[in-house]
Amino acid sequence: MEVVTLFDATSAVAAVQAGSIDASFRAVDVLPDDVESTWVFDEPLQLLCGPGHALAGAATVTSGQLRGHRIRMPGIVPGTEWGAYYAELADVFGLSIDAAGPNFGTEVVLDELAGSGEVATLVGAGVRLSWPAGHDLRRVAIGDPELVYPHSLVWRRGNAHPALAALRRHLEKGDRVTGAWRPSWAG
Repeated sequence: MEVVTLFDATSAVAAVQAGSIDASFRAVDVLPDDVESTWVFDEPLQLLCGPGHALAGAATVTSGQLRGHRIRMPGIVPGTEWGAYYAELADVFGLSIDAAGPNFGTEVVLDELAGSGEVATLVGAGVRLSWPAGHDLRRVAIGDPELVYPHSLVWRRGNAHPALAALRRHLEKGDRVTGAWRPSWAG
């Protein structure tokens, strides 16, 4: 198995259609007729903030409690599936998602969070992050409803690669998060 990184769903679907890759994990809506997808994983989102943030002491916050807080998400690119996800999330819940400025990497965002009582970000619950002990960052679960990023497996119809079939069988065992918020376009 070879793992490659593709920038967005459009590029990934084109690579699947061309046969240069066998499958891709994406959040998808409409696909061409020769491409199939199936949901495989809901990734719960968490609030990540510094110790001075108003929500830092909470074990769980509601989606509504995020309203009015600046959520820093540099690197969101309009026209990508993750851009569409965060745009709809902000619209539905009235969130202030700040994607302005260049993306200088995770470490810069973590430094910004540690030094601010005003800024937070959203991260996948399964994303492994490490930061200096002095940062004292907090991961806060989000509920009512739980926010999830819906991942699907995308492949070319008729692709008979045996490893693809095995991967699909393995991924069919996933459990959907009941009652979670997903964008309207997600399957």
